[in-house]
Amino acid sequence: MPTARYGYILLGLLFLLHLSSCGQEQTAPVCTDPLGCVVVGPGEPMQLGVLQALSGKVAPLGVEQIRGLELSLKGRQHTVAGHPVALQTEDCGCTSEGGANAALKIVADPQTVAIFGTTCSNAAATAAQVMSDAGLTMISGNNSAPFLTAIGGKRAPHWQPGYFRTASNEEHSGPAAATYAYTKLGVRRAATINDGDIYTRGLTDGFARTFTALGGSVALDASIDKGDTEMQPVLAAVANSQAELLFFPLFQPEGNHILSQARKNEQFANIVLMSDGALIENSFIAAMGDLARGMYFVGPSPATTPRSFELAKAYLAAFQSLPATSYYQSSFDAAELLFRAIEQTAVRLGDGGTLIGREALRRALYASANVEGVTGVLNCDQFGDCANPAFNVLRLTIPEEGVEGLQKNVQFTYAPLQRGAASIPGTPQARQ
Repeated sequence: MPTARYGYILLGLLFLLHLSSCGQEQTAPVCTDPLGCVVVGPGEPMQLGVLQALSGKVAPLGVEQIRGLELSLKGRQHTVAGHPVALQTEDCGCTSEGGANAALKIVADPQTVAIFGTTCSNAAATAAQVMSDAGLTMISGNNSAPFLTAIGGKRAPHWQPGYFRTASNEEHSGPAAATYAYTKLGVRRAATINDGDIYTRGLTDGFARTFTALGGSVALDASIDKGDTEMQPVLAAVANSQAELLFFPLFQPEGNHILSQARKNEQFANIVLMSDGALIENSFIAAMGDLARGMYFVGPSPATTPRSFELAKAYLAAFQSLPATSYYQSSFDAAELLFRAIEQTAVRLGDGGTLIGREALRRALYASANVEGVTGVLNCDQFGDCANPAFNVLRLTIPEEGVEGLQKNVQFTYAPLQRGAASIPGTPQARQ
């Protein structure tokens, strides 16, 4: 009997210990973050949303963004804060509706840690609002419309808490184009065409402000609609305005239609044609060929750092092709900034899981300073701009050389002294 009694006592103690250990396993981690937390269980993947334009004429830009992200993940063995990374990729196109709908799919999953995107600024405006309302963080390597972050050092209309970008704020792109047109080409009358979205409208507005401040006259400020194919009416209006230069910062295919139909119009024989970074893309140059010869473009200065050359080698090895644009560089930097902030924020739990505070993640990104990126030193300001803006004016003389040849033919470089300071003309320089 004593032996049996001791056996019962031992079984009872073991049962109590089992209950105690079960209770410990079921205790939820304490989250004090005001926006909530994501808990990634031991061995579970860290989930990231990816919003990019993956269909239509703008798809090559979206592909380059994803490739920049993939290169960053490859360098980290596809692991962030001790967890494998799972991507939920949604095609947001290049429209505000696409941005909102794709973002809603991403935020529907409470395990989403952050969002990588978008390609187009128009999609970013709505996606960023959905993201911010859900308490997430979003970073883009391609958005550049001034309306998303800051204009003249002040909060822009579509600014959202938690939105960041490593693409240069194109608040300085329009002024770069205008300064070159007025001071180097001697243009005094110009016309602009936008497609009504926040990106193209922001660029033509910036061009007009600087061009008129320098003493020029904007003879026509016109708009088309996305999807338009017949451009002769607006081109006739440009010609009738007696403009010496047409600035049309449009995407494909509308930019293609403007160029091809302008070349067929005899009144454009002496009108300078200038666009922006949205058309600094191999598919545009290949499609237009000789029609694009002599055309000017203004776009962000590609990186020429030691790290950028190493990344170019990694790109070629990974994808067995040359990049369609240089924008994979800023995409890589965006991914690196995000992963760095996640790792700074992550709290390791006793069971091997990880807790990430949503507000803490935002704060880590806002605090990013003097980070050595592929594109240069990155500093994120209170509006989410992390890049040091610099823009080149380029001229296409040999279409057969594509983007690589175009980017070597620098006519002019324009950069602010510092973020928030007044832009000043740069000096022409060659890129090797």
